[in-house]
Amino acid sequence: MKIKLSEKNLKIEASVTLAIDAKAKKMQAEGINVISFGVGEPDFNTPENINNAAKEGLDKGITRYTAASGLPKLREAICHKLLKDNGLEYSPENIIVTNGAKHALYNALQAICNPGDEIIIPVPYWVSYGELVKMADATPVFVDCSEENEFKVTKEDLMAAITPKTKGIMMNSPSNPTGALYNRSELEEIAKIAVENNLVIISDEIYEKLVYDGAEHISIASINDDIKDLTIVVNGMSKAYAMTGWRIGYTASNKEIAKVMGNIQSHATSHPNTIAQYASIEGILGDQSSVIKMRKAFDERRRYMVERINRIEGLSCLTPKGAFYIMMNISKIFGSEIKGKRINTSMDFAEVCLDKGLVAVVPGIAFGAEGFVRLSYANSMENIKMGLDRIEELVKG
Repeated sequence: MKIKLSEKNLKIEASVTLAIDAKAKKMQAEGINVISFGVGEPDFNTPENINNAAKEGLDKGITRYTAASGLPKLREAICHKLLKDNGLEYSPENIIVTNGAKHALYNALQAICNPGDEIIIPVPYWVSYGELVKMADATPVFVDCSEENEFKVTKEDLMAAITPKTKGIMMNSPSNPTGALYNRSELEEIAKIAVENNLVIISDEIYEKLVYDGAEHISIASINDDIKDLTIVVNGMSKAYAMTGWRIGYTASNKEIAKVMGNIQSHATSHPNTIAQYASIEGILGDQSSVIKMRKAFDERRRYMVERINRIEGLSCLTPKGAFYIMMNISKIFGSEIKGKRINTSMDFAEVCLDKGLVAVVPGIAFGAEGFVRLSYANSMENIKMGLDRIEELVKG
């Protein structure tokens, strides 16, 4: 018997980044030496103090259910972090601890969206943003951001995209996939527009601790009380603390929104993993030297990759201000042929890189940015050098 499946969810597309990563890992499992610049995951182990906290939790038998919105002590720790790092004052009832930051984004959109609502998403965007909006019965409205403007949305483009149906704006600073970082004056302009139009800001700040060249991460919620009330801050443990597999994210928002998100989570998943929550308390409140060490390593790789890419004829890139990604401009090689394959799209380039060069990159079309591919420098310097050697050899023919 053929069952009619959900029409809405049949329209949800699989993640291109995960598909590329899966193919690369399959080749690696077959003994093929593939260098992957694909999925963004720190190549460091979770810091020892966090692992020890998890072991302590196990020894103490802290393995039972917690409150659906998270351990009270973890929510208090998050409040402490937001005040100390971001100048944001919240109480535990403003905080929802989630199964990763992606789940936090899901909860946020489910809480604020109604059918027909529009959510503005600057392009390039993280691959899941548009699909998460569609899953909330809303419509993603994509606004192109030029490389000339460091891939950041301008107030003019933002104003042009606003309609009576606009419910909110998706912000990501530092950005995946571009590494773009908004400064205070840019955030003030966006905040002013949001307040004047009563728009919710979903501010994805998962890469906040990975900024370089003396730059400062600023949470848009810290601009003033009016925008704070309209902002859902999204963050988590995965990137800064190399805790990708632990699956702990969180949101900070006004109490009304937090209550709705908490109710959704209580029925959908209940609380995140108890031991992972317990370990996250140590991550937030404990020794931060591992974060500094990782950031220093990422910075070294970032500088090398930017200099190296810009020496390869036909390729170029901006210097990212944060996160651990580079958007490499490949548009100058469109129309050329590499290893018998004509390169007309970013997918063409990604396919020839993997099949002929044994290098995994993510096509820019996955982020709404044709003419680019994303490379992650969450990889060893040895692999980075080898991978760029292979790309250069391919491009030179």
